[in-house]
Amino acid sequence: MKCICWIMLITSIISSAPLSVAALNDKIDSIMNEVVESNAPGCNVGIIHQGKYIHKSGYGLSNLELETPLDGSQVHRMGSVSKQFTAMAVQLLANEGKIDLDADIHTYLPELRAYEGKVTVRAMLGHFSGMGDYDLITTAPGDEANEKSVNLTSVAGGPFRLGNEDYLTIREFYDVVSTVSLAIPPEQEFQYSNLAYFLLSILVEKVSGQSLRDYSEQAIFKPLGMTSTFFSDDPVEIVNNRAYGYTRNSAGEYVTDMTNLFWVGDGGLHTNLDDMLIWNNHFYQPKLTAQPAQFMAMFNTPNSNFEAAPNVFYANGQFVGTQKNSLEVFSHSGGWLGTYTYFARYPELNLSLAWMCNDVSNDALNDALNKVRDVAIKSVQNIQN
Repeated sequence: MKCICWIMLITSIISSAPLSVAALNDKIDSIMNEVVESNAPGCNVGIIHQGKYIHKSGYGLSNLELETPLDGSQVHRMGSVSKQFTAMAVQLLANEGKIDLDADIHTYLPELRAYEGKVTVRAMLGHFSGMGDYDLITTAPGDEANEKSVNLTSVAGGPFRLGNEDYLTIREFYDVVSTVSLAIPPEQEFQYSNLAYFLLSILVEKVSGQSLRDYSEQAIFKPLGMTSTFFSDDPVEIVNNRAYGYTRNSAGEYVTDMTNLFWVGDGGLHTNLDDMLIWNNHFYQPKLTAQPAQFMAMFNTPNSNFEAAPNVFYANGQFVGTQKNSLEVFSHSGGWLGTYTYFARYPELNLSLAWMCNDVSNDALNDALNKVRDVAIKSVQNIQN
């Protein structure tokens, strides 16, 4: 999904006296209560240290109509944080010998248009496939003359908007995406592509015989015990304990901001803080595959083409970088209608941040995220020292 996905959110570490866990909680509460009103949408925030939450709390409301509070338990749409789960499904199938990561994607999806070069599955995972993004799918008349855009009008029956006004099935969207040409030649440079990750969901379906939702449930979520996590590919299903999405209109009033688009792969994952704890802990105590430690070491290894992307390191749905204090971080943010998310892991500290917000109009949340992250890092560094 469209997002602030690859902004690394780097700021200087806040200097402060050593913080106890209790002081950490008070500090985060203070930061969040400054920017989230009790009668407005807000965030569920979790700080994980050594496999446990040292902070887990909600701020604001999960449903404005019912005035139900966010309390850390709600299920959120995760936007592009979903990509690491899609990559996990692809890598599990590759581990089973069912996908060759260096094979041309046409090996598995022959109905895709002919590209201007070989596009591998590995390149799609690392965003150097040359595939573009939603901006290559346009709706203006006459786009047939532009090889790098496709007119959705004939598919949707009228002007199509990538918002909450219209609806396409996964198959209808695939029929469109399969005709879109590359934005640039493959393996030339880093080109973030939601379309590539959507096509990876179709790859999983073709190879496994199951939808990404069903394969992930059987191969990832059920074995790990993630009971509140799923790829939502049904626009009318009931999601228990959902955090509804909101934004402000031109008059400054909150309105519902929920998507009607339910293809998956680039986004679509729904989960909560409890399940993200399980997901986080799997990086430290892996269980999947016959050789889980080796498998997860591979999963954390960038699949970028380093010549094509010398300054960008991307490992299966995770940006890999360092903070200014030289801490290695695996992170990804997500943003879509009514949802703003972030998940980051700091392996050297065994520290992670899970951030799930249901308000995309509160500009102060980005600064609050930086402050919460920095306070958590400083606190854990002091605890360890």
